[in-house]
Amino acid sequence: MKLSKVLDKKIYTLAQFLPILSGWRVKGVTVAFTNGCFDILHEGHIFSLSAAAKEADLLVVGLNSDASTKRLKGEERPINNEKSRALLLAHLAIVDAVVLFEEDTPLNLITAIQPDVLVKGGDYTIEQIVGSNEVLAHGGRVVINPIVEGFSTTGIISKIKMFG
Repeated sequence: MKLSKVLDKKIYTLAQFLPILSGWRVKGVTVAFTNGCFDILHEGHIFSLSAAAKEADLLVVGLNSDASTKRLKGEERPINNEKSRALLLAHLAIVDAVVLFEEDTPLNLITAIQPDVLVKGGDYTIEQIVGSNEVLAHGGRVVINPIVEGFSTTGIISKIKMFG
């Protein structure tokens, strides 16, 4: 089978993903979940995704849709559309599934998926992380990874505008 066909099968809606997740659960694997817009994939994203992948057997990435990204980041975003962003994430060996979501937060995804580990990068407290209460309530863990300084999509866009 061609690699491109395998990668296409890593991108899902929640309804498409739930049967896949059920199969994983039957096998007894642990699932880590993280989320974001991942508009322009950069070193900070790779660090965060790699750290998240180490927390469980499989990594699921919740990806904000174009409409959701626009509401969160502003009218000029996203730079890359959801199909492109999903495809880039799916090409990463450390990512086992990409699940698109339309809401501003991944709470519905987290509630449906019930990950064993919820991973977020940043200067958050557990209380500030969407879905942390739900994950902790079913016996899961919440992990906060540090941000890699000097890497941000906003910073990259500013550089492009400065030189463009």
